[in-house]
Amino acid sequence: MYTTKVLQRRYIGLILPVLLIIIWEIASYIINNPFFLPRFDAVLAVLADPFRDRLGSGSLISNAIRSIQRVGLGFICAAVIAIPLGIMMGWSDRLYRFFDSTIQLLRPIPPLAWLPLALAWFKIGLTSVVFIISIGAFFPILLNTIDGIKNVRKTWLEVASTLGASERQLLLKVIIPGAAPLIWTGLRIGFGIAWMVLVAAEILPGTTSGLGYLIMYAYNFGQIELIVAGMMVIGIIGIAFDFLFQSVEKKKFAWRRLER
Repeated sequence: MYTTKVLQRRYIGLILPVLLIIIWEIASYIINNPFFLPRFDAVLAVLADPFRDRLGSGSLISNAIRSIQRVGLGFICAAVIAIPLGIMMGWSDRLYRFFDSTIQLLRPIPPLAWLPLALAWFKIGLTSVVFIISIGAFFPILLNTIDGIKNVRKTWLEVASTLGASERQLLLKVIIPGAAPLIWTGLRIGFGIAWMVLVAAEILPGTTSGLGYLIMYAYNFGQIELIVAGMMVIGIIGIAFDFLFQSVEKKKFAWRRLER
């Protein structure tokens, strides 16, 4: 009985993907038009040979590595700015009021809307791509950091103050560690959005590599199976990174679940 329950929890998430693959295969057989919906086995053949050069634009692996580098760089740039700013805004009401209206004004603007300005400011090249990715990651990290700082338990602060902690010690020893789970959640969401923005960022003029570029380049040649394969690689990599974020969260912030 115990084994059955464990298996159910472990494999229940596979039911929908399997059903979707079956529906996909049936639909592609009925439509019989690879330029509209390729067969699953054709996409699988592309995925099964990830080191093969595609259309003279590199392999799936080489383009995936390039995309990961760009997303990583944009994500780091966003985090380096957003986390300190979020800590300061969460700690100081005056700074919060100073920055909040501007942040609320900029936050709803989609990262794609920044594409023309990115080209105008940074011209063609890596900087424009990294800028667009950073915009996507910045606001989730910032807002979660602010919420984390503001929502640290007051009892923790009172106990630390009673024991004679200075403001600096409160911030470094109580508030930031107490806010760490929400900050980590912001990093996780921010990375996910950065990865979503990737395709749009990599279609900027002058970009000649990356999964987003490969997808758009394949479209010009009608290679729909390559497009779908590139999309699946983006999804797989996204899931892998999200799993890493969740693993760290479960290991480092288990105390948060225990206190609920």
